[in-house]
Amino acid sequence: MKLEFEYGPGMMSANLPDTTDVFIPGTTVPDPPCLPQDWDSLYNETLASIRHPIGMPPLLELARKGSRVVFIIPDIVKGGNQPTSHRRVAIRACLNELYGAGVEKKDILLLFSNGLHPRTSAGEQRIILGDELCDEFAGQITSHDSEDEGYLVDLGHTDHGDHVLMNRLVYEADVAILIGHTQGNPYGGYSGGYKHCATGISHWRSISAHHVPVVMHRRDFVPVSTHSEMRSKFDQQGMFMEEKMGKKFFCCDAVLDTYSRQIAVYSGWARDMQPVSWELADRRTYVHWAEKKYDVVVFGMPTNFHYGDGMGTNPIQMMQALSAQVIRHKRIMSDHCVYIVSSVCDGYFHDERWPYARELYEMFQHDYMQTLPDMNRYGEYFATNADYIRKYRFANAFHPFHGFSMMSCGHIAEMNTSAIYIVGAREPGIARGMGLKTRATFEEALADAQKKFVGDRPNILALPLTFKTAAVHLCMKNPAEDTAPAETGNHPCCG
Repeated sequence: MKLEFEYGPGMMSANLPDTTDVFIPGTTVPDPPCLPQDWDSLYNETLASIRHPIGMPPLLELARKGSRVVFIIPDIVKGGNQPTSHRRVAIRACLNELYGAGVEKKDILLLFSNGLHPRTSAGEQRIILGDELCDEFAGQITSHDSEDEGYLVDLGHTDHGDHVLMNRLVYEADVAILIGHTQGNPYGGYSGGYKHCATGISHWRSISAHHVPVVMHRRDFVPVSTHSEMRSKFDQQGMFMEEKMGKKFFCCDAVLDTYSRQIAVYSGWARDMQPVSWELADRRTYVHWAEKKYDVVVFGMPTNFHYGDGMGTNPIQMMQALSAQVIRHKRIMSDHCVYIVSSVCDGYFHDERWPYARELYEMFQHDYMQTLPDMNRYGEYFATNADYIRKYRFANAFHPFHGFSMMSCGHIAEMNTSAIYIVGAREPGIARGMGLKTRATFEEALADAQKKFVGDRPNILALPLTFKTAAVHLCMKNPAEDTAPAETGNHPCCG
């Protein structure tokens, strides 16, 4: 069969055996039905959730005249930007409740929770929030700066030894509202809930407690679940923030479908609300579909997706994208599974967005660097680099420590596959420098994989549009056949 896979700004063709299975999120297996997508219906559903929160009082009881309120809003990486997106609807519904409680507009701040991602630009603010909110709150919209010491509070260490620093504006607010998305994520199962605050309004030292090999290379991390050590650390850090603030976050999370449309909306205390929202989200996200384990998984990388332009060619980011698919789909992969992936891999690092990535890549080629975890010892060296930090703060670049979470993730592909082939690389040496194999075409890669790893009649899974739709976590149709995460790790990094 002939299929098209993402490749650079376009597509690349592949002739695959007719026995190839194809999965497209939301199409092969339909999502649960979304809510009616007109504004009034979504607003009323969201308002009902806000007025009946799980595990804590409603906003009308939490806020009063003189209350300082901070909305904590995900950056452009997640959640959809349509006029009826959850962010826009939920912010408006919460605002009207706050005004009803006597809160004045001057006491409200909209804060983007970008964490170590690039600080949200004015243009991105308008894409996410729309003109109406941006104009209404002109001068009252900002973006988290994890390196501005004047706007951080050092909370000390959790009982588990994690150093937690958080945004001072949130810490000092009377009401802190987390607007989040319960959408499938390879890091801890879902976005939203405590993952939102633990990664979005904290510091690299806090994030270094969970986005590192000692956590990400545990056996409970792959395949993805909400029972991993990483998810536990999100919860621990989020509740530690609440303890030190002396208040709970008011969460308003939407379960989203493949097209970032609201399936349902849940509000309240994250500790109690998360598991309730996950019950419904599991039906969309953990898709029990596969009737066999797959020996070959085929997909393509565009140049521009998820973290931004260049992700599909920047070798550090490429490794993260490859591993994210392993994390999501390990349950349906055979023990000798091979990935075949198209990427132009043309040397475009996008140095402005990832100013540290080229140095990371070049260091990996030297000084006894055998696997990506060998780079981890340089985490603090990069994380405290003044030039890279300045670019994060003032030039819309990723924070340098973000690269280490990408590399911790990137090694997972090597841990769980027999080989990964990059197809169509214009600078194939870059891919080979990350331990990847290269071939000119899908057909050549498959022939080589059959000869060396998977035999003449492999089970092949094609994932077209992998990065153009919101991904799922594929599972076996019979859950007893899933490769299940273990409770403890046995990787050397786990100690």
